[in-house]
Order: sequence, then C-alpha cells, then structure tokens
Amino acid sequence: MPAFSQDVHDGHHPRWDGGGRSWCSPTSTAMVLAYWGTGPGPDECAWVGPDDPRPCVDHAARQCFDYAYAGAGNWSFNTAYAGRYGLDAFVTRLRSLAEAERFIAAGIPLVVSASYRRGQVPGLDYDTTGHLMVLVGFTPAGDPVLNDPKSPADAAVRKAVDRARFESVWLSSRGGLAYVIRPGTTPLPPAPAQANW
Repeated sequence: MPAFSQDVHDGHHPRWDGGGRSWCSPTSTAMVLAYWGTGPGPDECAWVGPDDPRPCVDHAARQCFDYAYAGAGNWSFNTAYAGRYGLDAFVTRLRSLAEAERFIAAGIPLVVSASYRRGQVPGLDYDTTGHLMVLVGFTPAGDPVLNDPKSPADAAVRKAVDRARFESVWLSSRGGLAYVIRPGTTPLPPAPAQANW
C-alpha cells in the first residue's frame, strides 16, 4: 500500500477545504486508488504544479470537494471519485475489527473514520473531531496497521495501534464507518448473516 501524507500538502490550494491539513479523506482515497494501480494521469494533474510531491492527492481533494458541505471529506463524493477510475466503491458500517479482517484477508484495504482525543489511541497523538485513514492490515498479534495521512512525511504514515483502543473509538464515534473500494473483479468477502455489505 502506498503511503501518502496529507501534511506535506498543507497550504496547497486552500480554496478546497483549507489545503492539505484537512485532506485526510481524499488522501486516503488516493492511497487506495494507487494500491489498485489507478487514479489520475499526468495530464489530469497538470494544473497542480511541478513542485507538488503527490499531484494525485491535490487532484482528489479538488474532485471530492463538496461546495454545499464546504469540505473534501464527503464520504459519498470520495467513493464516487473512486468509481470514476473504474472501481466499485461504497460506504458501509462494520460492527467490529473482526469484520474488517475479512476484507483485509480478501486483499481489500478499507478507509475508516474515527474521532478521538490525544492519548485515547497511542500512536494517534492528536485530537480530531473526525479523521479518515486506511486500514491496511493487522500485526501477528491482531493489532490494526494503519496508513494515517495525518503524518509529517510519507515515511511516517504507516503505524500499528492498539486493537481494543482503536476499535473502541472507531465504533463509538463513527459506528464503524468504512469506505470499501475495489475492482469489480476482486470478490468481496462473504457477508455475515445480518449482511452489511
């Protein structure tokens, strides 16, 4: 999974949600598109500027920006943006990290949303009223591995966090919200008896 920092875009194109500091959702969506080997080409990103470290992130922020909401974090807009590049994408709510593990086992990363205070989840050391990141896997001990775009550089994006603490804030603050983004040729995992995908 490619690792993209939103913070390296701080101040870029502030008319779209204030610039990089608020671009967690499009940055996460851009990571998943890159994972699947798709996204905007150089011609689509020519307006971004030659010094930009990740033009695909600026492109995603511009295309996902919701003028009524005045932000780039509209969940439906982000999944629709993924659909523009031939991917099947939808928003759902999962009931546990055990359900999320089914997607990871099927090779499908998830964009997940949570709110938390500094100290609630060690490793996610900042306050947020809503933040999106990519769940890319699990450690052998079962802790979630995240690509957290709220990082100072691409090299700092990947981090493992405590399972119980992350699951608690993910479920209590956002009800287990996740974007599922995949090619139509990649099967979804079998749905549970009470289907939520």
